[in-house]
Amino acid sequence: MEKTLKVDVVNAEESLFSGNAEFVALPGIEGELGILPGHTPLITLIRPGLVRIRKSAQDEEEIFVAGGVLEIQPFHVIVLADVAIRSKDLDEAKAKEAMEKAKAAAKTAASEIELAKVEAEIGMLAEQLRILQRIKH
Repeated sequence: MEKTLKVDVVNAEESLFSGNAEFVALPGIEGELGILPGHTPLITLIRPGLVRIRKSAQDEEEIFVAGGVLEIQPFHVIVLADVAIRSKDLDEAKAKEAMEKAKAAAKTAASEIELAKVEAEIGMLAEQLRILQRIKH
């Protein structure tokens, strides 16, 4: 049995990770998923949070994702994310500024659909800020 998974993490603009890993953890819509080689096939939605890719015992990569789809095959994991940002590239000042703009937009939303989009943006930004606080401490 293989000891690694092929992992691909992409958004609409780029591939953020493509390589092998011993273990992957990420936020599925029903909760946190831990994926090892040989995992049962699954397709699920992604919620905002970190994809943690353990390439080896000493080497781990983290990517913030929000929205999208996760496909798991026994030896291949594909993350098709609406938003994907390497954790080292997350910017607290930009996230706080975007949060203020989104909160202002929520107050002036012209329709329920517009409000739902803004609320989803606020949720994603809140998770980014929570992760940034965890990384800093």
